Amino acid sequence: MKNICTSIVCILICLSCQRPSAGADCIDQSKVNPDTMCIQVYKPVCGCDNKTYGNECEAQRSGVTSWKEGECPGSQN
Repeated sequence: MKNICTSIVCILICLSCQRPSAGADCIDQSKVNPDTMCIQVYKPVCGCDNKTYGNECEAQRSGVTSWKEGECPGSQN
């Protein structure tokens, strides 16, 4: 019984220590600039916040710190 209680306590501690969502970690608020002019070429990128942006410039002006080429899986943006 002692092992079960110890296991439960360990699980609860692990759950409370999980990292915040990637969306909170990957936006640099100091780089958000909605006035940045971007060309209107659709070359989608998937931001670390799991949001599809029309191109790299649009991701950058939103403060996204990293992305990969292509739309995000399951994205409906």
